[in-house]
Amino acid sequence: MPSFGDTALIALIALLLFGPKKLPELARQLGKLMGEFRRASNEFRMQMEDELRIAEQAERQQKIAAMEAAAPVAPTLLQNESTAVEATENTIAAPTDAVAEAEKPERHTGEPLPIATAGELEMMPPSTGLPTSRSPIAPVLDAIPHTADPDAATHSLAEERSNEALHG
Repeated sequence: MPSFGDTALIALIALLLFGPKKLPELARQLGKLMGEFRRASNEFRMQMEDELRIAEQAERQQKIAAMEAAAPVAPTLLQNESTAVEATENTIAAPTDAVAEAEKPERHTGEPLPIATAGELEMMPPSTGLPTSRSPIAPVLDAIPHTADPDAATHSLAEERSNEALHG
């Protein structure tokens, strides 16, 4: 990038060569040519980016097609009225009634089963999400009234005391 002194020297030489009357006209023509050059270069760059994007999409489509062709086919199940038959050579025998009954999980009709336990704490599923305790004092702790805002309980107690002092 030319410094200020270099730019001043070039402007002085242009003024001497072309004169003060032709210099503004030459500057306008030079500006128009620079604008056209920028537009052409931007258009060329955009065309090249579009072509690259199209080529990348074609490559991705080829990779996806190759992966789909190489992927194993999922087995299909043929449903019949009496039994279900799997259409592949790898089959698993259906469990007998005694084994199936022994493997069935216990069903609770009341509350959901915990998803994690640690000592006396149980983590309930996201519907409740709150840990519960299995300790013998849990019903006593649950019976204690809780306020939503602990500061509110402190403020209400202070207000009651001040009201008693004023009125009584």
